[in-house]
Amino acid sequence: MSRVRTRPTRDDTRDKLFEAAARLFEEEGIGGASIEAIAAAAGFTRGAFYSNFKSKDELIIAMLEDHVEQSIRRNLDILAQHGNLDDFISALKSMDRSRQDPLGRSPLLHMEMILYVARAKKRRPELAKRLRARRKLVADILEATLKSNGKNDALNPPWMASVVLALEDGFRLHRLIDPETTPADSFLRAITDLRRKTGLAPE
Repeated sequence: MSRVRTRPTRDDTRDKLFEAAARLFEEEGIGGASIEAIAAAAGFTRGAFYSNFKSKDELIIAMLEDHVEQSIRRNLDILAQHGNLDDFISALKSMDRSRQDPLGRSPLLHMEMILYVARAKKRRPELAKRLRARRKLVADILEATLKSNGKNDALNPPWMASVVLALEDGFRLHRLIDPETTPADSFLRAITDLRRKTGLAPE
């Protein structure tokens, strides 16, 4: 009796290509990793790569999109379990980052890929779309917190979302450059200080 071979699904193939690309990008740089090498590292042929992505640039855009989608879904799941902002932040602090997507596990690679895409003006709208999705997520969380605290008119959630993301990206870069003076929890500590200054922290 012959064994039935199960072909990987499209999602499985993409996930393996994401993981392989991330490893090679970290080892050889984005420019140094060829499509053939990425496909081989994932256990596929060049044809399998092109059946999913037209180019390496398209793969990178897809990886960034996947990272944003997973981040949004993960944060919404945490928010559903921890409606109180203090509990939400505590849950973020204790989150197991080793189970995240490749860009969630490697802030340096995430930053490199953003800069790689941003260098080409025609690709920047793709980054802008994902940045706006991140802003909307943070703004929605802030708005829900303001309503629960009875402070609907206290702040402008979309603007504060921009401030929060700027802090997150800034501390991520500082952490990469100078980890000795930038603790891993710098961003969340800054959020706590910001909440105190804006009156969102509990009295």
